Amino acid sequence: MTAIEEISSQAWRSAIELALSGGERFGGAWASQREGRLSWRALLVSPHESRVISSDAPDGVVDSIVDLVEAAGWDEREAHDLYGLKFSGHEPLRALVAHTDDPRRWMTPVTGDGVHQIAVGPIHAGVIESGHFRFHVIGERILALDPRLFYKHRGLERAAEGRHRDHALAYVQRACAACAVANTVAYAHAVEDAGGLRPDRELRIARTVLLELERVYNHLHDIGAICAGVGFAPGSMAFAALKDRAQQINAHAFGHRFLFGCVAVGGGTVELDAASTDVTRTQLGALRADFAAAWRELGFAGSLQARLGGVGVLEPEDALRLGAVGPAARAAGIREDVRSSSPRLAYDGFAPAAPAAPTGDVTARLGLRAVELAASFDLLEELLAEPLARGSSVTGGARVALGVGRVESARGATACAVELDGSQVARVHLRTGSYANWPALAHATAGNLVPDFPLINKSFELCYACVDR
Repeated sequence: MTAIEEISSQAWRSAIELALSGGERFGGAWASQREGRLSWRALLVSPHESRVISSDAPDGVVDSIVDLVEAAGWDEREAHDLYGLKFSGHEPLRALVAHTDDPRRWMTPVTGDGVHQIAVGPIHAGVIESGHFRFHVIGERILALDPRLFYKHRGLERAAEGRHRDHALAYVQRACAACAVANTVAYAHAVEDAGGLRPDRELRIARTVLLELERVYNHLHDIGAICAGVGFAPGSMAFAALKDRAQQINAHAFGHRFLFGCVAVGGGTVELDAASTDVTRTQLGALRADFAAAWRELGFAGSLQARLGGVGVLEPEDALRLGAVGPAARAAGIREDVRSSSPRLAYDGFAPAAPAAPTGDVTARLGLRAVELAASFDLLEELLAEPLARGSSVTGGARVALGVGRVESARGATACAVELDGSQVARVHLRTGSYANWPALAHATAGNLVPDFPLINKSFELCYACVDR
């Protein structure tokens, strides 16, 4: 059960500072407004537990913590735009979700001789979500990048409010198709955490299988996307085909390429009998063999390899400072992975992957995905050694008003916080790995050439939809 500590607004900053000095990591923050009461909450995580620190903001102002933990920057900006919260000490408090017409309200000021701007998007040449990138450059050298996202304003979190906890899951699932399993498992864990429920062995295994299948097709896609970023068509096409095969396996086993409808609150929805399990394992084995062959071919592609090293470097200290998660952080040498401490899932004894050299560049991010794919194939082979049962949840603790679920998506730590009013959802907040990593991508872009950006962007391969929630 997630511990919740209520503190006064005067004690907010000192409580966060004490937690950080004690080794806890910032896992996200969100505003909550119920019956005229505006609260500001932060998730703090450690290898063995998660807890929430909450403070009321009766006058609509709380102390900023961005000087203590820069990763809170987007969270504070979002809360200001959507809930009107003001953060003392966060200057300038630039717009994030609100799309003001005044560029000074959302862009980093960059001045000097020869500095100009290049605007890209939000409408792109390809079939892609809406995202705007404002490059501040001298010639083709990028000085700073301001990503401007949050274009869709779908209002999924608000739409989930007032819904039954079982029905609200659909809104979280539709935040992003490529992260559908990670997002809904995090939601289910949060609701079960609040309800004092624990998944049994069968449910832990089923959800872990779904998460790893989602990781497999995403990592295959991401490797192909990096190939596309340098115009290496053979690699792009080969891995696009492998990704499609992975999604065909999903559809054959569970009825949906993106595994929609496979996660529910309090129990399982998927099962495989012995024959179906054998078929799935055989298909995954063949996919793994063909992946290994395609990966070897990339190693001999000199024109590809020559473009990757030293591009889009994210240093380890910057990864920690900016709160980077997932492959982006591990490629920089930050060996943190939620799977290492997931008692609600079947990752017993799991150890985070590491690239051959944690250089934090495109080479490292590419290589890490290959290492993680091998681990995912190993896990799936082990977990599918027996038929897959639906599983259920059992009572394992007291009921509380707020629960938190954390899982490792293909892009990193995803957290979902759910506040319940009986069986109804009073507030749901989803903070995905993509949300956490966008500031790190912008930082890693600075100092590179404009033509390098598509490659850097694809090496992070973050979701636009995850922030358009």
